[in-house]
Amino acid sequence: MKAYRKLLIVTCLILSGTKQSSGQDATKAHKDSLETIVKKYYDLNLKIFQVNSTVEDIDKTFELFTDDFTYIHPKYGGEYSREDLYNGYVRNQKNGGYDGKVTDIKILNKIVGLNAVVVEKSFVEKKEGKIKDGEPEMTLFEFRDGKISRIFEYW
Repeated sequence: MKAYRKLLIVTCLILSGTKQSSGQDATKAHKDSLETIVKKYYDLNLKIFQVNSTVEDIDKTFELFTDDFTYIHPKYGGEYSREDLYNGYVRNQKNGGYDGKVTDIKILNKIVGLNAVVVEKSFVEKKEGKIKDGEPEMTLFEFRDGKISRIFEYW
């Protein structure tokens, strides 16, 4: 009976260690996937900000969003639906608003949580013939089902 109890305890310890490890692996994979989506979002936005960007570039960015996606930027007009934001991107592109002035988007810091990522980033821009880092800005990304469901800009 004692041998059985020892075997049961050892088995439980092994299984609990295995379960914890696979749980940690799943959490890391989840965090990595969120970080990958945020990086892709910024890479696609950088491409859009260039003179030669296309509506297809905008479409690729919007594939990252849920159908009910919202964009919130209190300093620049408040809350935008997916459709409002899309129309704004297309309008800016047609009006020459994407002129290549933004040369990079640097991610300075990030915190990855459960279905959310907070990013501190800065735009690198051409100004007066020089390349300059912009001020740090904070953005919150929220996720659902592997897509961005909301972006809240805190700058």
